[in-house]
Amino acid sequence: MGYHHCMIVIEFKLKGKAQQYRVIDEMIRAAQFVRNKTLKYWIENQGCKLVDLYKQCAIMAKEFEWAGKLNSMARQASAQRAIFAIQRFFANCKAKKPGKKGFPLFKKHTRSVEYKTTGWALSADKRCLTFKDGFAAGKFKLVGSRDLHYYAPDEIKRIRVIRGADGYFAQFCINVERKEESVLTGEAVGIDVGLNHFYTDSNGDTVPNPRYLRKSAKALRRAQKRVSRKKKGSRNRKKAVNELGRKHLKVSRQRKDFAIKTALCVVKSSDFVAYEDLQVKNMIKNRKLAKSISDAAWSQFAQWLEYYGKVYGKIVVAVPPQYTSQNCSGCGNLVKKTLSTRTHICGCGTVLDRDHNAGRNILAKGLKQAAINLNTVGHTEINAFGQSDLYLLVAASTSKSTD
Repeated sequence: MGYHHCMIVIEFKLKGKAQQYRVIDEMIRAAQFVRNKTLKYWIENQGCKLVDLYKQCAIMAKEFEWAGKLNSMARQASAQRAIFAIQRFFANCKAKKPGKKGFPLFKKHTRSVEYKTTGWALSADKRCLTFKDGFAAGKFKLVGSRDLHYYAPDEIKRIRVIRGADGYFAQFCINVERKEESVLTGEAVGIDVGLNHFYTDSNGDTVPNPRYLRKSAKALRRAQKRVSRKKKGSRNRKKAVNELGRKHLKVSRQRKDFAIKTALCVVKSSDFVAYEDLQVKNMIKNRKLAKSISDAAWSQFAQWLEYYGKVYGKIVVAVPPQYTSQNCSGCGNLVKKTLSTRTHICGCGTVLDRDHNAGRNILAKGLKQAAINLNTVGHTEINAFGQSDLYLLVAASTSKSTD
């Protein structure tokens, strides 16, 4: 059985009156104002401590009426957004990350506001949500299939209110310990993601690439043309923009759903999963492949592999992608190939599909990496799996790869 403390997110649609939605818009604008004002203070007062930025929340509340209307914890959450951006920038500078370091920028189109544990209340039947701060947005009905009765009130750590293309939503961020029964299969697998297939594994099995964006391209182009034809600032243009947003949202949701289900299937069917730690941000700089890479959702897939690995108590290892396609999985020799070369042919007699060869290399790298962790620090995830099990798995997988 796997144990994992995690923050799960349960989403409901907010059903209220048109005037209430306008109040939510004001709440979101206030949150954006606090975030930008916090960032402005940091820029103008170089060397100030992060705790000073939190103090600005109370100062803003006294200085600006609309900031004072926002719940105090919601102001802190908005300031945190700026603080996290600042911390990320410093971390990238310290790590000497190549390229842009992500200097924090002012936001113009914020779509959400976060409340922590105050400023809102659930009804007794947990089917309605009421906002109780200065904005007084009022009572909304929660529309969704999930049941909040299962969770204790102190497990709800935050509420995120979002303006989406198809309505207004409340996301409940709940801190729980997730437990899932895991069945050991004795299987180890290496995953090579690609554009021809979504992934090819070390056994040669493939999963087709759904290409949701490509399939919706014609409808998206039509929707974009309708936006272009409408007069700026008109009601019809707003309607056309909303329709375009809904179509993009559908593609995004399809892509996420596919990534989740595919990752779950991989983790449940294997005890050990190795995948490439790809730098997708750098890869999408290639203009010819950017749309296809973005549509493939490799980063989402990797995140869900890691998550389900913890939940089910399986080992999931990210390995560096260097030479996984170029090296021979049979003898280890370098066999140079262009992107158009789809078959790996080596002098040792190994003839494989390019991605199948890469999958085998990724598995070998992952097993080697896991064995080093096992021998040096007694990796907690590996200990949960069992040391003897891993050694047997390494031996079995090594013998398979040399067959």
